[in-house]
Amino acid sequence: MEHALIIGATGGIGHAITSHLREAGTRVTTLSRSDDGLDITDEDSVRRTLTALDGPFDLVFVTTGALVVNGAEPEKALDQVTPDAMRDQFMVNCIGPSMVLKHAQHLLPRDRRAIFAALSARVGSIGDNGIGGWYSYRTAKAALNQMIHTAAIELGRSHKQSICVALHPGTVATDLTSKYLGRHPAVEPPEAAANLIDILEGLTPNDTGQFFDWAGKKVTW
Repeated sequence: MEHALIIGATGGIGHAITSHLREAGTRVTTLSRSDDGLDITDEDSVRRTLTALDGPFDLVFVTTGALVVNGAEPEKALDQVTPDAMRDQFMVNCIGPSMVLKHAQHLLPRDRRAIFAALSARVGSIGDNGIGGWYSYRTAKAALNQMIHTAAIELGRSHKQSICVALHPGTVATDLTSKYLGRHPAVEPPEAAANLIDILEGLTPNDTGQFFDWAGKKVTW
């Protein structure tokens, strides 16, 4: 992998992925709200920022995401669902990455293997949902998965060797998850980054449009 673009590079997972790639000799361009003023929920910000970049990039990786937005905790019951919380979750976890995907097309090479990846979450799987709850977050991630799956079809027409995937990093010990770990085992960001990069390095165009977990296993939609 020669050149990568990491969106959300100041977050726990994004920073770890950036460090891992650089240690492996990959040239990495980073973007974030704190360092570059990139607001993925604002299409003008996404368009302006990505248009200014010189590609191509062998990897464009959206590592952004949020479990709690504007103070709204994950809902435990249907009565707790509000329009504002759902809207905020969609903006951060679906619309934002979707706008990056829309405006990053010109940054992907057409003549060789190229990857667009976005962090999703297993709780966004409809088929793997057996306990309920977390309505807004689940629904936003499920919508992101559909965007990735659908966009992969179109990208495959113009970028024959492209790979467009959603990735579940596992439970990672970051600020996003700190209040919700409970008894669930969690890995540190460097380990999660290494797992995800191993997955990316093994993907082929036949894998495009799929949803993989940190171990490389397909997650049901």
